[in-house]
This record gives sequence, C-alpha cells and structure tokens, in this order.
Amino acid sequence: MIEKEKIIQNYIEGYNQFDIDKMIADFDESVIFENIQNGEINLTLNGIKEFTAQAEKGKEYFSARKQTIISFIQDEITAIIDIDYYAVLAIDFPNGLKAGQELNMKGKSIFQFLDDKIVKLTDIS
Repeated sequence: MIEKEKIIQNYIEGYNQFDIDKMIADFDESVIFENIQNGEINLTLNGIKEFTAQAEKGKEYFSARKQTIISFIQDEITAIIDIDYYAVLAIDFPNGLKAGQELNMKGKSIFQFLDDKIVKLTDIS
C-alpha cells in the first residue's frame, strides 16, 4: 500500500515542477485520463502519448502551479486524494481569466492501479 503513496507523490511532485517525465514515470502505456468539471467529463485522453501531449500543452497555461495532498485513502486498486490547487495563469483564457490571475481550488484525483502502474487517472473539480 505504501508504494501507491510514493507513486502518487512522485506524480504530484512532477506536476508541481512541470516535469512531464516524472509525472508519467509510473503510468501504464494505455493509461486513461479523464477530467470532470461540474459533474461533466470535459476531457478524455487515451494512452500515454495523448496524456504527454496534453501535459506539454498545459505547461504553457501556468507560470506557477501546485497541488497539495490534503487526504489520501486507498484500497487494493484505487487511491483517492483530496487536493488543494493553486496556480498563476500565464496566458489570457477565452472565458475571461487573465494572465497573472491566481486560482485557488479544491479537487479530487482518483488513481486506479494495475501491477503498480497507473492505468486510469480521473481529476474532479
């Protein structure tokens, strides 16, 4: 069980450091990523290549970002973390958010594992 915590901590550290290689180090090649916002799936990525491409694009959106784990629960195949999320926008967004604006949100990430590899990651905000 401790191994899952280390894997997730490594992912979060990679995210916070804009280090894509560290983020995906423990991903299965066929990983599925889903982003759910306001109860609706607004992004689905299939496979490590799609995830990596999106993560590289995402680096351009923020001048700073940090996820902090608030709670961690797990069973044999799933780990759920509650996070505090902070970011500073690097660009203006179509929805009216402006470069330099700070975001503070709470969210949840659900990691599903197979043989100590992340096979599915769902981010909920």
